[in-house]
Amino acid sequence: MVLAPRFLPETERRQGRFDIAGAVLATLGSTALVLSLVNAADFGWTAVLTLVPLVAGVVMLGLFVRVERRAAQPIVPLRLFTSRERSGAYLTRMLYMGAMMGFFFTAQFVQSVYHWTPLQAGLAFLPMTLVNFVLALQVPRLLERAERPLVLLTGVILTTVGMAWPSRLDLHTPYLTGMALPMVLIGAGQGLTLAPLASSGVGGVAPEDAGAGSGLVNTVHQIGSALSLSILTAVAASVSTGHAAADIAARSGTALTGSAVLLALAVVIVLTLIVPARATHNERSLRCRPSSSTTASRCPIRSCEPP
Repeated sequence: MVLAPRFLPETERRQGRFDIAGAVLATLGSTALVLSLVNAADFGWTAVLTLVPLVAGVVMLGLFVRVERRAAQPIVPLRLFTSRERSGAYLTRMLYMGAMMGFFFTAQFVQSVYHWTPLQAGLAFLPMTLVNFVLALQVPRLLERAERPLVLLTGVILTTVGMAWPSRLDLHTPYLTGMALPMVLIGAGQGLTLAPLASSGVGGVAPEDAGAGSGLVNTVHQIGSALSLSILTAVAASVSTGHAAADIAARSGTALTGSAVLLALAVVIVLTLIVPARATHNERSLRCRPSSSTTASRCPIRSCEPP
């Protein structure tokens, strides 16, 4: 923090009013959506306590978009979504981090089915954490040899396979082959995914929007986690076997299946938005690269989006 001013340029200060309306609508709208999903687990999807906050949340988020279009200094500049790669990164991050909420049920599984202590349950996640750490350190070298979307796609696919593997948990699932090995795949996927995903989320952002772009990356992270946990909880609560331990095993498997579906959707978004957008950007960069036979008037470098 002390050395930051030496290496980070100071952003030009601008006078303006805080976007109070946008902040209130975004907060209340997202909160209402989460509340509706939580209530769905307790009262059902057709209950008044589910439908009222759901409708209210959708309306408020719609008003939020309208307010942001007209605000002089919006908290979420809608121009951030003009890039297909950035928009794809926001959606992918929301789904990806939401899928990780499936481990909320896995922690319950190892304590209720394996009868492990909370400390043992925490240590059970070490295979994922260690592999994640090791691969995350190698990502900068990988990005020197491979395109960012390829590394990102590989990471999301590995995570999807790792999440789908233990989705059939039952009372007889062994830890080593039923949980530890899938966690190795998930950890590898996380290590390959998170850094490229963050880069795609802020790539090409104008200097004046850098703060908003970075903040939006973290915002979709939190919203995706909250919404997905509510959805997975509601879906898992619908499963019942009549036996406590068997219920937890079945609900854990159902939640992990839901997480695998979210990750599969993330793979589709990476393939349809991020990969084509980066390919188009690379082609444009090659066309804008000056050569001995190309004049500045025919190829204005300033029109090329930064990598």
